Amino acid sequence: MNVLAFASYPVQAAATRYRLHQFVDALADRGINLTIRPFLDSQLFELLYDRGALPRTAVGLLRAGLLRLGDVLAARKADVILVQREAMMFGPPLVERLAMRMGRCPMVLDLDDATYVSYLSPTYGRLGSALKWFSKTDDLIRWAKIVTCGNRPIAEHVAALGKQAGIIPTVVDTDRFRPRPDTHAEHVSVLGWIGTHSTYQYLASIFPALQRLAHAQHFRLKVVGAGQEKIAIPGVEVENLAWSLEREIADFQSFDIGLYPMLEDDWSVGKSGFKSVQYMAVGVPFVTTPVGACAEIGEPNVTHLFARSQDEWCAALAHLLADENLRRRMGAAGRLHALEHYTVAVQAQKLANVLRAVSEVAQ
Repeated sequence: MNVLAFASYPVQAAATRYRLHQFVDALADRGINLTIRPFLDSQLFELLYDRGALPRTAVGLLRAGLLRLGDVLAARKADVILVQREAMMFGPPLVERLAMRMGRCPMVLDLDDATYVSYLSPTYGRLGSALKWFSKTDDLIRWAKIVTCGNRPIAEHVAALGKQAGIIPTVVDTDRFRPRPDTHAEHVSVLGWIGTHSTYQYLASIFPALQRLAHAQHFRLKVVGAGQEKIAIPGVEVENLAWSLEREIADFQSFDIGLYPMLEDDWSVGKSGFKSVQYMAVGVPFVTTPVGACAEIGEPNVTHLFARSQDEWCAALAHLLADENLRRRMGAAGRLHALEHYTVAVQAQKLANVLRAVSEVAQ
């Protein structure tokens, strides 16, 4: 069975890496050949959010668009088209429609974020919103035989449009994402966050709590992938690093407490809650805002704590910083929870079942 997957981003993007690439071998073991065609290559992906590189980016996007039309020809050998969010990151769903017609095969849509919700791009502003074509997601939902969803709120949106939805949470390989070795070395406790330029606003929302916390307890804030040249919080020691694929697991393992703040808006409700899974897999206790999937992943007060207001964030982090044994217990509980509920093998089987079912119906 041959499945042709379209993705907007290369393997450096978490959605492509964890919703597609990590399933290639597991699907092959189940007799399914998954071929992934990203819209952006790695070089263009690095330039994408650099406003200074806008002319080069524009030329690169035009070239990628032309090459994408060539990818449509590959659909002739496919039994199923799998679209991760969208085939192109701008414009109407032309490529998806052409691929379905060229291959005369059904489409499965994969949504790990609420891409049907309009938002203002922090890099390109209203221009980005105009090019994004937000109505595209609902069109793709209507065309899809089934939509695989990263969480329940997305599945509910799909069902409201009268389409079948299946929930496949975003997971990590728990053989690779493991707790760090316990060296018993004395060190300053590290509060950690890994994200992107677009999610940095979530972290910034709890800066007042971190500043207040620093008056009472000593810790270091480690920020990875924020896309900020400098991050300054009065009284807080900040380590600001660029994101690195090679360092990703080690960065998660270096945290004593994970930070997962969210805003309470429609876009955040549709987020997959993936960072909770990553924290649990490496045995790191964390604090998160109970919004959308973040309110449902893990076990509150066992694997993690909830916080909404600045007071709650300050209190939750202070509680974890003051009690190393509590951190160890919560981290161990999180690791066990990840092994029981969020493994690649289980989710790969779900995806294989969906792909085979859609293919069989189409025959």
